[in-house]
Amino acid sequence: MNSRQENLFRQLKTYREELLHTLENVTDHEAEWIPENFRNNIRWQIGHLYLDQYLWIETLTKENIEIPECIRKSFGFGTSPESFDEETPTYSELKELLKKQPDLILKQYSNCLDKEFPPTEMGMQTIEQVLIRTIFHEGMHLQAINDIKKSIHNSKTAPQV
Repeated sequence: MNSRQENLFRQLKTYREELLHTLENVTDHEAEWIPENFRNNIRWQIGHLYLDQYLWIETLTKENIEIPECIRKSFGFGTSPESFDEETPTYSELKELLKKQPDLILKQYSNCLDKEFPPTEMGMQTIEQVLIRTIFHEGMHLQAINDIKKSIHNSKTAPQV
């Protein structure tokens, strides 16, 4: 790995740690709450982030990444907490998956970050480019999580903080 790629993984881990830090004081009950004018809850946000990173790698490489079907059906694009069932991972399980994911991606893909594949519909041709996109995507959802947390804090109908 070259220094640019090492920096990319440092950023991936740093931003993931920031996300996990944001989740530290969120209870299981709060993670399930959908504030007024929101479509999803914190549990959905983090499950979606976990899945999205793998889906983009899968889209690019055409490899089949082992992602449990319950994660695909609960957290894919266009889903909502309404699609949750007894197989959907819990908030705690999702946090643990998120914690491990950057190291798993590093282990599996560090030697092929700049290998070129046919471009995705967004023009990405390397795993490095995909990871840059997913870091941006994670930042968008981190803001949504912060907005939900603010709603929890400000709402009289929210779960007790």
